[in-house]
Amino acid sequence: MNAASRPNSTKRILGTSVQGRAIECEELGSGDEAVLIMGAIHGEEPASAALVTHLAEKLRNDLPIPQDRRLVLMPVANPDGYAAGVRQNAHGTDLNRNFPAPNFARAAEHGAAPLCEPESRVIKSVVDDYRPVHIVAVHQPKECIDFDGPAKGLAEAMAACTNLPIKRLGSLPGSLGSYAGLQLNIPIITLELPEEASDQGNEALWNAYGKAMLAAVHFPSPIPD
Repeated sequence: MNAASRPNSTKRILGTSVQGRAIECEELGSGDEAVLIMGAIHGEEPASAALVTHLAEKLRNDLPIPQDRRLVLMPVANPDGYAAGVRQNAHGTDLNRNFPAPNFARAAEHGAAPLCEPESRVIKSVVDDYRPVHIVAVHQPKECIDFDGPAKGLAEAMAACTNLPIKRLGSLPGSLGSYAGLQLNIPIITLELPEEASDQGNEALWNAYGKAMLAAVHFPSPIPD
């Protein structure tokens, strides 16, 4: 892959949350291969949003991305939950159980039906529109790298850049991993940061996990020197 040091950058509002907050993304680069990287689908996982935001800043200002890549960075997928510091959205739904995967299970916190929440519909539309070559969803606090779909190689490349082990957590009901990884066969990583990552500043987060994020940006090529 060839790399360009100053990628095109476009910020977009993809939709709105239950309470009317904007769900935003930033596109970096203009290649044909999209990579979706997102944080804070669970609102009480602030380090996930901080890491994705810092990745965007690094790529926008300092670091090259492959010319054939289009990065779609969504730091806060659940803005109402993020504002309130809670896992669910404003309807009390766990958005990461609300996708139309075959294993969707009705429950009070999963939603009455797949995609009954505006935030999960926005995320699905991004996946459908961009058809990313792979997805990284950043979470807390399980301290591991999980994957669904054909993502073993990507998981290994990211794990080689951190002290987080690869650990299969299972394809959870109605999760984005189950929908994208199992139903659509898109490689998807769940990067689980530790709980204490919320107490780290941006540079400390980047020092600990930035190289793993860059591995996802460039995979299957190595990170350029």
